[in-house]
Amino acid sequence: MADAVAKAAERARAALRPGGILARAVPGFQPRAPQQVMAGSVAEVIEDVPSALLIEAATGVGKTYAYLVPALLSERRVLISTGTKTLQDQLFAKDLPMVCEALGRHPRVALLKGRSNYLCHYRLEAAAGDAAGRGRQFATLESLRRLARTSATGDLTQADILAEDAPLWPQVTSTVDNCLGGECPRVNDCFVVRARRRAQEAEVIVVNHHLLLADMALKEEGFGDLLPDVDAVIVDEAHQLPEIAGAFFGLAVGTRAVRELGRDVLREMERDAPEMVDLRDRVSALQAAIAALLHCSEAWPARASWAEVADASGVLPALSGLDQALGEMEEALTLVADRSPGLEQARVRCVTLRARLRAWLEESPETVPWVERFKQSLMLHRTPLDAAQPLAQRRAARPASWIFTSATLAVGDDFSHAARRLGLPGDVRAERLDSPFDFSRQACLALPAQPLPNPNTPGYTRACIDWAWPLLTGNPGGGFFLFTSHRALREAAALLRDRLPPGRLLLVQGEQPRAELLARFRGSGEAWLLGAHSFWEGVDIRGDTLSIVIIDRLPFAAPNDPVLQARAASIEAGGGSPFMEFQLPQAVLALKQGVGRLIRDANDAGILALCDPRLTQKPYGRQFLRSLPRFHETRDPEQALEFLRTARQGRGGAVCA
Repeated sequence: MADAVAKAAERARAALRPGGILARAVPGFQPRAPQQVMAGSVAEVIEDVPSALLIEAATGVGKTYAYLVPALLSERRVLISTGTKTLQDQLFAKDLPMVCEALGRHPRVALLKGRSNYLCHYRLEAAAGDAAGRGRQFATLESLRRLARTSATGDLTQADILAEDAPLWPQVTSTVDNCLGGECPRVNDCFVVRARRRAQEAEVIVVNHHLLLADMALKEEGFGDLLPDVDAVIVDEAHQLPEIAGAFFGLAVGTRAVRELGRDVLREMERDAPEMVDLRDRVSALQAAIAALLHCSEAWPARASWAEVADASGVLPALSGLDQALGEMEEALTLVADRSPGLEQARVRCVTLRARLRAWLEESPETVPWVERFKQSLMLHRTPLDAAQPLAQRRAARPASWIFTSATLAVGDDFSHAARRLGLPGDVRAERLDSPFDFSRQACLALPAQPLPNPNTPGYTRACIDWAWPLLTGNPGGGFFLFTSHRALREAAALLRDRLPPGRLLLVQGEQPRAELLARFRGSGEAWLLGAHSFWEGVDIRGDTLSIVIIDRLPFAAPNDPVLQARAASIEAGGGSPFMEFQLPQAVLALKQGVGRLIRDANDAGILALCDPRLTQKPYGRQFLRSLPRFHETRDPEQALEFLRTARQGRGGAVCA
């Protein structure tokens, strides 16, 4: 066994060395020692079933090739999970075919997404039959019908017909709740069924974390198991998994799902039970119950613990009214459910939504009840205090090799926080690979010479802009200004609009879709993009287009977050320190993600500007700085700009005083 493991590791490393298979077959491939180390480690774990590996691969290591090569050479059945659908598409369409071709390995591969990404024939025809559908949406619906006839996959995310937040999207796709399953008249044409079938037959399956966590086998969606038949599971961007797991292993019920139920009931009634006017009354009662709940919650914050709002006037009667309206809808649907699969499915949805609502109202010491208020909807959540246990249980039930990788898993050299949150044992094998990029020559860390005011003071954002002003105006390329709150982002946007030169493009998160903002940023070459959480990770922009990253505050989670508060209380009750055991490690990993936007290539040069005075004033600030690459440092923005100019000229030896 040991000999087989060693041979597998050596074969994987050899493929990535200078003169190896990839260097000969892939144009522009640059062999890197850390990548070879990672490939060997992954190969060892894949051969040693069951086993687990935590591996932090910093920017530039090339972790995608480092796990694809040993996975393909192993000739085992492998499931790869990515953090986002964008990365999933890139892996499947670009990286995986390239490595397969280079290695001369051509396994059956499958791309699998959640069902809401696939066009549903049944629901599309129902939407096209609506009066509204025959109006202003006619052209869009015709494009979707053409896609349904011609597409091999029905993947809406790749069709460029609808925006993912378009109101029509949920009307032409299905969910676990509203799918008719085997009763659907179009089941033989179903894109979801076809995708699941391809995955069942594949040797390499590419999914995203949301699918991985659907009981880690898609079992909850009624299409059987995937993972019991795989030999290895590779989780890329593994730092995202615990938070996504909290949502999957929790409970949620919201007014949007109830509203969509009412819309679907009317649609099914008009087609199969037009004389049942009582159903229309039941839908009106359902809409009135939703309106009552939204009315009594309109003053609630965006996120709040249930304890904060439970005593609000009228909320308990409103929830009771919603429960009653669902019950009456169920009774009315029972009378006509045998007329069509759609009416029967609507009845089942009533039962399911009512059960979720009642389960949410029940006391559960292992979960955190909280609410999320949007402009026109309300979500009720119950999130597990800790998703580690269900993660560990599901992994143990499926013996395989598990590889968890990301650019941000360790705090310094310590993996204990990530291991604990992922439900891994404390002695799990863990490795950290530093970036091969020369940060001392490519990047400069700029800190204020005199600490800025306390981040909680009213004038803090203005002080950040004043200190960083030379960077904001003197940078010949583009930059990101990253914020930990939308309030600070909006304040900075207002200040910069008054001060930035007219020729400097200012792009602000929330004013345009994310994809459009990034496209405009790339196209400009010298824009400033102001972003909050969604721009801290998952953005890969190389060259001078992104040569400065300014971060306003250390990214500690909001102290009033209801789930954080409950987890902190739980840690404290157990005799631990919430700050040291949870809040600080989480913030360190989040900062590493933001910093990772800066240097993406061996030819990049840039400036990282960290405004937060706690980096130098608080003892824990050293933990943040020790977790970053070894930048050159300066306390003078002008010197940082001089460093950048020198580094860009490629003379080397650039030094920040």
